Amino acid sequence: MTTTEPTRRAPGRTPLSRDRVLRAAALLADAGGLATVTMRHVAAELGVEAMSLYHHVKGKEALLDGLVEVVASEVHAEIGRRHLPADDWRAVVRERCLAARTVMLRHPWAPALLGTRTSIPPAVFGLYEEVLGAMVRGGCSYRLAHRAMHALGSMVLGFSQELFSPAGAGGAPETDDADDAAEAALAAMAEALPHLTAMVAAELHDAGDPTLGWCDSQTEFEFTLDLLLDGIERARAAG
Repeated sequence: MTTTEPTRRAPGRTPLSRDRVLRAAALLADAGGLATVTMRHVAAELGVEAMSLYHHVKGKEALLDGLVEVVASEVHAEIGRRHLPADDWRAVVRERCLAARTVMLRHPWAPALLGTRTSIPPAVFGLYEEVLGAMVRGGCSYRLAHRAMHALGSMVLGFSQELFSPAGAGGAPETDDADDAAEAALAAMAEALPHLTAMVAAELHDAGDPTLGWCDSQTEFEFTLDLLLDGIERARAAG
């Protein structure tokens, strides 16, 4: 009776998996922005043929949806490492938002990616559910909590949505050309919009202040977050 030897993997080679594919995509995005995340580039990063990725993700959109899952799982992990006081809903919500921001600063392409999704990805629902639960346990009615969620918006995910962004769109690294273009745009509108121009000129970001965009520095994020939480607490206390 003839027998055949079972096929063996090359020694030391890690099997391809959906998790490996998504982690490789995240590394590419970290290095060069979302524009670098293609099936071909991810395959090259992993040292495999592009067609082999389709056993784990159905295509580019599925790959991007998977990146949202990666980010959401990292946010949950970051929250798990923090102390969340049981008796202070405001402190809990604040800490959750700041934990999410830590992850966004780690992956500056993530806000732009989340903005391209046509509906709230399932992986993100849990983050809003937990913030809502903290508010209700702290004495907020569902009506107030609903309005509060509208006010907080993407801050629950760790970033502020900007009115416009003259540089670094799509999570790509900012360049000298982009900075020059932003300065030229400001100069062009100075006469027509003197107050906006003066405000932007006065609000130059400190070099040590982490930022996700033109108007989304850490200082601005925390100022806005605290302002909103203070207002929500006043509304809760007033009944």
